Amino acid sequence: MSDDPADQGLSPQQIARQIDASLTRLKTDYVDLYQAHRFDPSVPLEDTVEAFRQVVEQGKARYIGFSEWTPEQVQAAIDVAGPDLFVSSQPQYSMLWQAPEAEIFGLCAANGISQIVWSPLAQGVLTGKYKPGQPVPEGSRFASADMAVSQDLVYSDSTLEAVQRLVPIAEEAGMSLPTLALAWILRRTEVASAITGASRPEQVHANAAASGVELPEDLLTAIDQALGDAPVKEPVLAPGAQTGITRR
Repeated sequence: MSDDPADQGLSPQQIARQIDASLTRLKTDYVDLYQAHRFDPSVPLEDTVEAFRQVVEQGKARYIGFSEWTPEQVQAAIDVAGPDLFVSSQPQYSMLWQAPEAEIFGLCAANGISQIVWSPLAQGVLTGKYKPGQPVPEGSRFASADMAVSQDLVYSDSTLEAVQRLVPIAEEAGMSLPTLALAWILRRTEVASAITGASRPEQVHANAAASGVELPEDLLTAIDQALGDAPVKEPVLAPGAQTGITRR
């Protein structure tokens, strides 16, 4: 999809058009997972669900998911589709953004839907490279206004101070801070995978090192104490999310 309003949304026509365009770009006959990126309250939910069901029946996608849907939207979609159509949820989730734990995790788990979380390092804040009271490093994500999608939610001196308190905890545990932050994400049984980015090979290695790491209770307690009141824990609409449900 593009920024053109005529090239967006979850109407049956758009869903059919975009899956075909994706398959053409990828030069494949099907994709494993086709996800709805944000809810579309302007389209009857029944139409969206039926269009996704047809994509699966036509063999163009094996599974269907959604991104940043509210609990009400998720429940409504399950009510329409039944328990077997949707398999994945893609919420923002990190040490600093724990809101999905409140409702989304439990609701999805009860219906066999796993989490593929985005921004697990809080747009790089959980790498520790941003220091309280200091300018944003040149070349970093927050040095670019276009990339700082959620800066107001995860970037403040109090948050940066909490992150700096995590650094010695990670070091004492024999991990880098990014590895600890990702291991903290992956400890949740509801989380199937975390979407990470990297600009250097060592970042890839640090990310991969989190796989299979078990965090003892005393370490989790130390993390909670270090974070204090920094995390967002209550359900809040992430950037771009929309409310409302249209039904036929």
